[in-house]
Amino acid sequence: MAPDKLVFVCGKFPCSCVSLDASLSQAASDRASSSVSNDLENNVSSNQMWGGRFAEGPSAIMREINASIPFDKALWRQDIAASKAHVAMLGAQSIISAQDATSIAHGLDAIAAEYEKDGVPEDWDLEDIHMTTESRLTALIGPVAGRLHTARSRNDQVATDFRLWVREAMEQVDSGLEQLQRALVIRASEHADSIMPGFTHLQTAQPVTLGHHLMAYYEMIRRDRSRFADAHLRLNECPLGSAALAGTGFPIDRSATSEALGFSRPTANSLDAVSDRDFALDYLMAAAQCSLHLSRLAEEFIIWASQPFGFVRLPDTLSTGSSIMPQKKNPDAAELVRGHAGRIIGNATALMVTMKGLPLAYSKDMQDDKPPVFDAASLLALSIAAMTGMVADSTFRTARMREAAELGYATATDLADWLVRQADIPFREAHHITGAAVKLAEEKGTSLDALTLGELQAIDPRIDDRVFAALSVDASVASRRSYGGTAPEQVRHQVAQARQQLGMDR
Repeated sequence: MAPDKLVFVCGKFPCSCVSLDASLSQAASDRASSSVSNDLENNVSSNQMWGGRFAEGPSAIMREINASIPFDKALWRQDIAASKAHVAMLGAQSIISAQDATSIAHGLDAIAAEYEKDGVPEDWDLEDIHMTTESRLTALIGPVAGRLHTARSRNDQVATDFRLWVREAMEQVDSGLEQLQRALVIRASEHADSIMPGFTHLQTAQPVTLGHHLMAYYEMIRRDRSRFADAHLRLNECPLGSAALAGTGFPIDRSATSEALGFSRPTANSLDAVSDRDFALDYLMAAAQCSLHLSRLAEEFIIWASQPFGFVRLPDTLSTGSSIMPQKKNPDAAELVRGHAGRIIGNATALMVTMKGLPLAYSKDMQDDKPPVFDAASLLALSIAAMTGMVADSTFRTARMREAAELGYATATDLADWLVRQADIPFREAHHITGAAVKLAEEKGTSLDALTLGELQAIDPRIDDRVFAALSVDASVASRRSYGGTAPEQVRHQVAQARQQLGMDR
């Protein structure tokens, strides 16, 4: 089940209470006064769920700052699932009657069908998805709906719902990253022999193969998947039954609800269970790291697609044009992936700052835990899909890549290595000799392998004609046969291992 395709960011729904404009603040104050007067005049409690404690209803500002339904309605599937597991346990433990448990379960199914068809209504007086669902359940089946909240609190309820949502988000990310890995492996296999310049400091360093370059990102994504998998293991404990903070005196079976919801075990400490948001932070930190890798890959495509490089032609489906310059083909999808990384990192920071000073157990600050996660999940899913399509459908201009590798003195290290191996020259001296050869080639405007033997021997007489076998980009790449190196045979070995890990040969 995919997360709701909504953008959950601050400011996406009306919230006059956060405006710094004096006139808006005054307007909000006027609305608040009017709202309280109306509530008192009509003797209407603002919220039947907790209104018995209060003589007056909340102001309009309180309604706006307190309501989370505009974003936590995304949890409705998880809220229904957790409520059904809870009521089934209450019935099995004879805490409520079997008849009431059945009635509540059927009512929850009816609500789920309504939400699926028409969406979740937003009544700010009901605050959140939990009260919205309970209110609708009461309308459908009457006072018996009130038994659903026996032996639970909104604190353990939201902690459970949110864990379920984040768990699904992790599983969806893993699936998307696997597809990206598959695309990388397929293209790496096609280009195990395609030579390109390898860079350090964005300066030509040594020739590598395109397949080797793409497999570097396979390794990054492999680590990303492992981070989400580790976070999934830590997340998979069920808070339901922790109640507000201290557990409950009812004879509940927490193992039953944990198992019904697919958790590995119940949480061990009720205080920790309702106040823990490590699972959300784990998700955001893994998402931030993953977004960094996607951003780096996106930047490569942006650079490669520029005319001075000309290494790749991006697919039309992931590019845009210019409103004024008809020749332009802009890498906007890649640029947006690069930009999304900043927002995802910001979301991780936002939740860390929210949680950093909170005492046990629950505080209302934690209502702000969901928008950063929802926003990051939406952005990450788009970024993964965009880069998967870019890798799969771009056209690599391998002739241009090879040309660039040959023009950048990329085999200089090979000349130094040859001097060490064949002429028994210490590497530091070989480095100096090679530097002189590069300087001469640069002055002549030619490549290293285009220098004559006489020109090379004038630099150092120990050089002989065997050196030319080491100065071609093909020879350079073929010689890097160490495990994990760029030699085509090593690339094919890494591709074969990756295909096995991904089950691509089954």
